[in-house]
Amino acid sequence: MSEVINKSKTLTNHKKNQDLENYFANTIIPQLFIDGNLILKKFTPPAMRQFSLTDADVDRDIHDVKENFRFPTLIENIEEVIQSGEILEKEVQTTDGKWYQMNILPYIVFEENRTDGVIITFVEITKRIRAIGELEKLNSEYHTLIDALSHDIRQPLSAIVLLSDALMNAYNQQNTPQFEKYIATLKASSNAMRDLVKDFIAVSEDQPELDGEPVRVNIENIAQDVIISLKSEIFNKGISITTDFQTSEIIFSRNNLRSILYNLLRNSIKYKKAGKPLKIHISTVKMEDRVILQVKDNGIGIALEHQEAIFHKSTRVSHKIEGTGMGLYIIKRMVENNGGRIMVESQLGKGSTFSVYFSVNQDR
Repeated sequence: MSEVINKSKTLTNHKKNQDLENYFANTIIPQLFIDGNLILKKFTPPAMRQFSLTDADVDRDIHDVKENFRFPTLIENIEEVIQSGEILEKEVQTTDGKWYQMNILPYIVFEENRTDGVIITFVEITKRIRAIGELEKLNSEYHTLIDALSHDIRQPLSAIVLLSDALMNAYNQQNTPQFEKYIATLKASSNAMRDLVKDFIAVSEDQPELDGEPVRVNIENIAQDVIISLKSEIFNKGISITTDFQTSEIIFSRNNLRSILYNLLRNSIKYKKAGKPLKIHISTVKMEDRVILQVKDNGIGIALEHQEAIFHKSTRVSHKIEGTGMGLYIIKRMVENNGGRIMVESQLGKGSTFSVYFSVNQDR
């Protein structure tokens, strides 16, 4: 009787393996099957093409093929799913710059009620990510414009109204000297407002909604995405960007994280030292319950007396450089609204280092 039961189990397992083989051979989705010992057992043909895998990689430890994957926390995520038995979903970017929705599902042996590996699926979402980026840019321009309109244009508009009244009085009284003086002042105020409008139209800094749904995001992937968006300017100005990501994942709004990195890099580029190649270094490190993101450059630097003011609304270190002075103010609000903080260390003429402190655990 036991032989019959064992034979039945063997046939059942054989059929399961056949079903799995057929599924993996015919699916159009990149998928991997990794067992409980972190051995790569199977992968679909699309996964073979996407990650440059070969038949020789079957039965290899995933540690030995991790370089085929761009995202550095893959093994950590696999172990998390094996231990918890819960599905993990996250967005990742692969070596060719494409974005994927990665789902890590526990492979459960129901007869023994245990997890014996994972199945990882990848669904391409590159177009959706790019569409979100374009939407962020539109949101950026909208929110920057509205905020600045309510703050910066009020003063020159009031001046123009008052000057118009004074001009009318001078004209009625035929007071030629005063008339000429008011015209010159009116022209200066009009030029100031024209420059503000020019800034609003030209602004390209990412400043989306201050509130965003916190999700598991990879700082390294977002940084690479931002660098790609600035690739033309980086190339044309001969800018060197290096990175050192000792830790990558945080719980934060994806849109806001991209905005923070975009603004910090754009500031480094805008405030580069004339005649000296700009070098930017992006790094992360984990310290206790914080992940620290740093953007360091060798630009013109910020005088000590201005280092607190740069985070205030509409503050600009140099009026010779285009901008609205809103970027760092909005970044500070984004970070502080999520339990973090931002600091700057800088010396005039020697560059700046911006440090953003993210909370590892988010209650939101």
